[in-house]
Amino acid sequence: MRVAGVVRPVRAQELALVADLYLAARRAAGPAMPPGVHSDAEVRAWVGSWDLTDDDVLGFFDATDRLRGFARLAGAHLEALYVDPARQGSGIGGTLLDEAKLLRPGGFDLWVFVANSPAQDFYRRRGLVEVERTDGAGNEERAPDLRMEWRSERPSA
Repeated sequence: MRVAGVVRPVRAQELALVADLYLAARRAAGPAMPPGVHSDAEVRAWVGSWDLTDDDVLGFFDATDRLRGFARLAGAHLEALYVDPARQGSGIGGTLLDEAKLLRPGGFDLWVFVANSPAQDFYRRRGLVEVERTDGAGNEERAPDLRMEWRSERPSA
């Protein structure tokens, strides 16, 4: 199932939709995603506080202008990439990742939980490589994670 839509910057008034999608996607991930450590209200406040002048927050909106996925880039770090659970496997995640690559042609990194093998596989298929693995002591969930990088192909001199 391919979903028709458009990628565009998220507007401040749409951050509540982003928070709802974030919460739904994390819950739907089941054991691949450790339980959140913040209440839904805390997550909504956090997402609502994102500075859209500093970060690039891209939304994938379907033909009815409904948010179906989003990606958040902060500097050279992909902070988040989540897709509506009902639309996973439809190409939205790949479309958002391709847009992230265009916005950060020098490359970027991201963190993914070790238990989230579907996400790792998704990123590996799209050219990201593992560069670091931790026991999770540095994240709020205290769950083992790994850092992956994407670096654009550069012709050798």
